[in-house]
Amino acid sequence: MNRITIKELENHIGETLEVEGFIANIRDLQYVQFVILRDGTDTIQMTIEKSEEKNKEMVELISNTTLESTIKATVLVSQNEKVKLRGMELIPEKIEITSHSLPELPIDMKDKEKTLRETRLDYRFLDLRRKENHLFFQVETLLEHAAREYFLDHQYIEIHTPKISAKAAESGAEVFHLDYFGEDACLSQSPQFYKQMAMASGFDQVFEIGPAFRAENSHTSYHATEINMLDVEASWIHTCDDVMDIEEGLIKYIFQRLQETYGKEIEEVWHVTLSDVSMKFPRIPFAEAKRILKEEMHFVGERTDDFERQEEELLCKYAKKKYGSDFVFVTDFPFAARPFYHMLNEDGTTKSYDLLFKGVEITTGAIREHRIDVLTKQIKEKEIDPESLKFYLEFFKYGCPPHGGFAIGIARLMMQIFELDNIREATFIYRGPTRLNP
Repeated sequence: MNRITIKELENHIGETLEVEGFIANIRDLQYVQFVILRDGTDTIQMTIEKSEEKNKEMVELISNTTLESTIKATVLVSQNEKVKLRGMELIPEKIEITSHSLPELPIDMKDKEKTLRETRLDYRFLDLRRKENHLFFQVETLLEHAAREYFLDHQYIEIHTPKISAKAAESGAEVFHLDYFGEDACLSQSPQFYKQMAMASGFDQVFEIGPAFRAENSHTSYHATEINMLDVEASWIHTCDDVMDIEEGLIKYIFQRLQETYGKEIEEVWHVTLSDVSMKFPRIPFAEAKRILKEEMHFVGERTDDFERQEEELLCKYAKKKYGSDFVFVTDFPFAARPFYHMLNEDGTTKSYDLLFKGVEITTGAIREHRIDVLTKQIKEKEIDPESLKFYLEFFKYGCPPHGGFAIGIARLMMQIFELDNIREATFIYRGPTRLNP
């Protein structure tokens, strides 16, 4: 099929061809009809002169057609500098209505602020027709593609881990349980254990882009129960700096690709400038971050072993002001706030970090504990029965390289890139505690 998209029409001035699209708007004036057509690539004006006898049937057809109906039209692509929309217009010779929309739309297609977010989510298929949403998911597509490019260039192996598990990845209770032929199973919270299995298998470097499921009854603007994660694990590394270097290199490459391809369009459509990632991302130890928050930002959170959301926002403001960076690594978290498999420093803190971006944590990364005796000890310290993790501990009985890795929440990253106020807007179809439809 050699369909010509609306965006490509500028390369076909003076030609007669077929176009298809949604009817985004109709201006039915005394002597002329202006029809705005939209497909997934762009919009364009189709002009029908009412005074021309040959147009009588098309005029009547458009007069009785509803917005968001779809059409197929044979048109002459004509340059017209007077037309504000792209300086060109379509002069139709024949129009066919290929599907009819009901006259009353359940959401306002011209101004999303006039419709409640929950109503827009109910009719997400209509909400996604907006130009800005098409661009958003084009950018997300390139983001994932760029990540794959980066990893392939660095000799990583892509893996696909199971999403049905017998055990929770972090042995927590917040999982979705399901009956698996009479056995209790759960949807995977994370590919963490299987990434580490890959290290024990001698797959030196692996990555995965895939779903994860969190049964957290959380109603915040940055949580969801079904998410897509970019997971990474690498062997033969020993320090948190090694892991952060991998992630920083990845993010810089992704942003470079986004800027080259969509930077200008993102500014025009979303009025957002992509973050400057040319400088080194600052790296601040947890204890120092708490000191900065108390002494320089004049805020003391309730938790001593982790950060509250406001603390993350303040740390990002600090990093932006002092280092000019929208990204900041916070390292050496207390063991109390970390899972059992994070390796410990000599002072009892973990060889772990969070990456904060514009006020939100988008990543947790760490060096993993690969020594089975130490790992078993840390499992017990977390008051977990090692027997419940028997399958996991098998990975470390027959030699396992030192290794570490991280995971990026893709929707959170996209949400912060586009400066959205809610992860629901950054997800193709959102799943949360009170939303199972559409």
